[in-house]
Parts: sequence; structure tokens; C-alpha cells
Amino acid sequence: MNYITEKVREIPVKESCDVLVAGGGIAGISAALAAAREGAKVTLIEREYTLGGLATLGLIAIYLPLCDGKGRQVSFGIAEELMRLSIRYGTERREDTPAMKAWLSDEIDINKRKKYRFEAQYNPHTFAIECEQMLVKLGVKIIYGTVAVATETDNGKITHVVIENKSGRSAIAVKSVVDATGDADICKVSGAATELFKKGNSLASWYYYFKSGKVRLRLLGAIDDPNNPDQEGKLSDRKFSGVDGDELSEMTILAHAEMLKDIDSRRKDNPEYVPVCLPTIPQLRTTRRIVGITTSEIDDMHKRVESSIGMVGDWRKRGPVYELPFEILYGKEVKNLITAGRCISATDEMVEVTRVIPACAVTGQAAGIAAVMTDDFASIDVSELQKKLVASGVKLHEDELK
Repeated sequence: MNYITEKVREIPVKESCDVLVAGGGIAGISAALAAAREGAKVTLIEREYTLGGLATLGLIAIYLPLCDGKGRQVSFGIAEELMRLSIRYGTERREDTPAMKAWLSDEIDINKRKKYRFEAQYNPHTFAIECEQMLVKLGVKIIYGTVAVATETDNGKITHVVIENKSGRSAIAVKSVVDATGDADICKVSGAATELFKKGNSLASWYYYFKSGKVRLRLLGAIDDPNNPDQEGKLSDRKFSGVDGDELSEMTILAHAEMLKDIDSRRKDNPEYVPVCLPTIPQLRTTRRIVGITTSEIDDMHKRVESSIGMVGDWRKRGPVYELPFEILYGKEVKNLITAGRCISATDEMVEVTRVIPACAVTGQAAGIAAVMTDDFASIDVSELQKKLVASGVKLHEDELK
């Protein structure tokens, strides 16, 4: 491989903030919301030009359960707030109406709630705009079309994050940073220890289509819900790491080809079948994560965690409840860096629980508040963080559930 030497250049510091949130998916939205509500000056940088990440641009538009499948809600706070926001214009599946009535009614009927998971399929386009408007009203500065390419550190803390966008390269002075990139990108460039999820990503090619007067979401590849009539299974034996530029381009081209093949096949039976919306980012599930002070494991269900920042259920089956420890959000190497969403510290098996929307919102809210409280996460008073979470409606322990 040949190399060139980049010329040394001065980089202007164009911005400063209390909390920099990198990544505008559900985890980043939640972190920015929580930090702004604590009175911090917040800047959110996002590579694309729409918020929501996989939940909007990736068309993975299913808000997975906030409940344990046995009639108990387990995820609260911003996780519930965003659920309600996502369906402000109604759910996309008519059969979800009984579930929404059971869970959104002021009158709690546990028997009805046991029949349905507290989940919904929403419109990703209106949800993205609603999230953007909410952040803007709180004073969060959103910088679109921007990626973090490097960090400057001093005494184990990030002092500046170097970004690139249409204006060129510049820097943002920071007090603390939330890595909500989904790929632990800030962790990687700042020297924090990271690990690549070993299972890789299956090829997915979800898209919206129009047929017989209705618009529906076609779940093509990467099975999440085998009982959904619009779900179709494995498209390829190949697995994708999600952190290689050439590989991501190949993945996208393959996904487009499978999509076109599926469209052509369906149009033979019904010429009215047409695609109306394609994903604009690769539909990745797991890539790279931080190596945290501790790591969540699949066998941790129903265990009391004294440093809990909130709870999640398992969207795949009824019963499990997990209390998430604060220590999965940060590592040893960089004092003022915290993570949220799918790049938190979880095992390959546990990430199937923590990569989805409710867990992204739960960890994002905790990370955002913590980032306002301190620039050294190892020294934080977790009990004070928990008080703030509880004050915002979060429940921390399973024995608090009705």
C-alpha cells in the first residue's frame, strides 16, 4: 500500500459546547434532549440530513416493545415520550390499534396489556421531522452533513472534536462527548478500547411499496419478525462488519439489486406494485462497541443492579427484564466520553436486546444527563444521576413495576 503525508494545517475552532452528541439516531436524539433539558449548551452532529438513523433513514420503522410481554411497562422517560411522538400521526399497521388502546389508555387493564406488546409501526418521515423540531425548540444546535474525523485530548479528556462537512475541516471545543454514532466512531478515534461484534450483519433490503391503494413496509431480509406477512428471510450467506467503506458500498449495491429483483417478481402478479421509498443508509444492526467498565450479558435478566439507569425488555420473547448498569456506557481510557445506543458495552448475544429503539432511548437519556453532570464519568455520583432519571419518570428497578 502506498501512502502520502498530509500537510500540517491549522484547524479553526468554530464551535464550543457543554455536550457534543455525535450521531442523530434515537440514542443521539435522546441524549441531546436530556442534556438540553438539564440546561446544557448542546451540539448534535449528524452525517446525514435527517435525524433518526436506522429508525427513519434506514426504514427500520418499528418501535419495539417498552414492555416485558406480561403486561408490565419496563421502559419509561424519553423512551415512552418518543414512542408517543412516533405515532402522533397514527400507527402504520391497522391491526396495532387494539394494542395502542390497551397501552395508551389512562385506564390500566392488565389482562388486555398481556395480550399485546407495547410496540408500534410508525411513519419514519413525520417522526424524523417531529424529533428535529423538538430539539430545535430546546436550543440544540444540529449540524447536518458532518462527521467526526479526529479528537484532541489532554490529560485523558477530549478537548476538541475535529469535524468535516461542506465548510471543510474545523473543530468543536467540548466539555463532554456522547458517542451515539452506532459504530463507536468517537471511541475509535479518541483511543478508547473498542471491540467489533463477531456475528456481523445480514443483508437487509427493507423498502416501502404501494399496492391496491395502500403503502406498506416490505421487510426483505435480516429477519426480525418471521410472523409478519411482509417479512422475507435470508438474502445472502455473506456477513458484513459495518465498519469498512468498500464493504458498505458493496452491501448497499447488493441490497438494491435484491430489492429490484423482489419488485420485478411482485409486479408480475400485480402491475400496481411499485416502490415508493428506499432506505438511504445501510441497514446495519451491530458493528463496533466500547469496552466498558462492565459488560451487559444475556443472563443478567431479573438481576437487581444498584447502578441501574433504566430497564428494557426482550423484544423477541415475553418475560425477561434487564436493569442496565451505568458502567456499560463508558470505558477506562477517555474520562469525558460516554456512549449510548448500540455501541454500549454488551456481549454479542446481549446486543440483540440493547441495539433496538427502547434501549437506545434509555441509554441515551442517561448518557445525556450524565454528560451535563461531569466530565469524568468514573467519578460521577450515580445516585444523583438516578435521582434525575427518576424525576423525569424513569423507573430503575424491576421491583418498582406494578
